[in-house]
Amino acid sequence: MFPMIKIEGVRHAYKTPSGPLPVLDGLEMSLEEGGFSAVVGPSGCGKSTLTRLISGLMKPDEGKVMLHGEVVTGPRATVGMAFQNPVLLEWRSILKNVMLPLEIVPNTLTKAEREERARYLLTLVGLEGFEDKRPSELSGGMRQRASLCRALVHKPEVLILDEPFGALDAFTREDLWQTMHRVKENEPFTGVLITHDLREAIFLADQVVVLSGRPARTQYLLDVPDTGPRDLDHLYTPEAAEMLAILRHQIEIAQGRAPAEGEAA
Repeated sequence: MFPMIKIEGVRHAYKTPSGPLPVLDGLEMSLEEGGFSAVVGPSGCGKSTLTRLISGLMKPDEGKVMLHGEVVTGPRATVGMAFQNPVLLEWRSILKNVMLPLEIVPNTLTKAEREERARYLLTLVGLEGFEDKRPSELSGGMRQRASLCRALVHKPEVLILDEPFGALDAFTREDLWQTMHRVKENEPFTGVLITHDLREAIFLADQVVVLSGRPARTQYLLDVPDTGPRDLDHLYTPEAAEMLAILRHQIEIAQGRAPAEGEAA
């Protein structure tokens, strides 16, 4: 049985006027079907580059990115993406914004079935009754909920979330974390979350991948125990505090502010 996502020895560099800028260096990662992985690391270490490689928007210079054992060579219709900026089309209603991928990705759904799917997702994330509104009539958190629905409407096998909650205030962000758990319970997908928020990582993910400083490699892997349905109180338990301390230390190592194990202080 192949894992849903498998990354083997990936190296990638960007071309610049002064020469190649290495971003990823021998990256390794594996995620089973239905799993949810959070990727953290210093700013500029290549987290967003990783999402482009998984989605097929870019090809690595070396190594392989595989989905279900098949090497990714280009954009995949089975991958959904949501970003920090929702990028909703102002001239379309929220319902029609959510339905947009179904106008692009090949499918056999009728117009009525497409609308039914979109309305179901909007209800799931708490936007029932806002289907006919324009994006400018919604708050930032509501627009991000609509963006999540749009990423899921075509039932992707893989959902990539590139810091989708990073620009929101703390209360809205935490509310969306709980929404995300509700979505996970009702929609089958394998998730990859890029985040700078370590609390968000341990609240949403089954595993947390820590990337080193650029050029990034896989520095540390933290498995998050399955404690059943999570609520915000979980973040204040001794177990959560211990995981956060481990991740903070690993980030300090990645930033060069703390020695790695076995190195002199």
